[in-house]
Amino acid sequence: MTIREELEKTEQQILSPKACLSVHSKGRVRPEAPHVLRTDFQRDRDRIIHSKSFRRLKHKTQVFLSPFGDHYRTRLTHCLEVSQIARTIAKALRLNEDLTEAIALGHDLGHTPFGHAGEQTLGKLLPLGFHHADQSLRVVEKLEYDGKGLNLTFEVRDGIQRHSKGRGDILDEDAEDMPSTLEGQIVRVSDVIAYVNHDIDDALRAGIIKDEDIPAGLVRTLGKWHATRIDRMVMDVVEASLAAGLERIAMSERIMKAVVELREYLYQNVYFNSTARDELRKTEKIIGDLFGYIMGRPEDYVRPYPASDPVIARVGDFIAGMTDRYAMALYEQIFLPKAWPIL
Repeated sequence: MTIREELEKTEQQILSPKACLSVHSKGRVRPEAPHVLRTDFQRDRDRIIHSKSFRRLKHKTQVFLSPFGDHYRTRLTHCLEVSQIARTIAKALRLNEDLTEAIALGHDLGHTPFGHAGEQTLGKLLPLGFHHADQSLRVVEKLEYDGKGLNLTFEVRDGIQRHSKGRGDILDEDAEDMPSTLEGQIVRVSDVIAYVNHDIDDALRAGIIKDEDIPAGLVRTLGKWHATRIDRMVMDVVEASLAAGLERIAMSERIMKAVVELREYLYQNVYFNSTARDELRKTEKIIGDLFGYIMGRPEDYVRPYPASDPVIARVGDFIAGMTDRYAMALYEQIFLPKAWPIL
């Protein structure tokens, strides 16, 4: 018996009957021989961590555009926080922690530079629009590994594509876009738990809001401090999911209502405030100008894959893959005058 087979046997012994076991995966588009040491979901996690797209997340905006401060979240630290919250919930519910971790680490691989401001701008430029969850799936299926993709399992790809909910329902059991596994549903709710908490933390640090600005009712329900809020939300998800018999991942009505209200508070006072709108106009200028310039000479910038896709889609891939600082450096190189050397 190999180490992988021992791990798979252990999963069968200790995980919940509701867990998605590695041996029950629906598999990969291109079949592969099993690994001696790692389960299929562990292999997926490792492929994501070692991908170029994952490394670029360290220089992509979470909320504040290209922040100079060292303490602000980036898209990479967001993924790490989502992963840790999701793994805590999965372990408590005896679900598959490896699958949960793989989805969490890969869920934002397709995010644009400049966060959701960049996503909105690129969505206006591309004929078919743009959504970061679909782009994350495109990254792992068609763009990574020189166009071959990472060949991830169905369950990880499903969780990546279906993690996003925008301002819609977080855990609507009747929604068609809900992940097919409980582990994917955990990542979907953990994404919200992570960002509503760390975005408040960063907004306080940036002076955009003050502690006393947060509605008192939300403070009473969720807690005043970052750690308290996360703990209360995580505990609620675990308790509500167990109460639902693990038929789905759930949240109590009281906590869900507070989380949705907190998310709306952030949209109104952080994401769409006057400062954010000013930055959005700058983002539209940078991405719009780069898009137009590169469309005029795609052979100088754009990868030749996926070969069957139109040039405009591949230009979108190129811009979506940029980090904040690369986009600004390229913009400066192309559009801003250079100083003349004086001897």
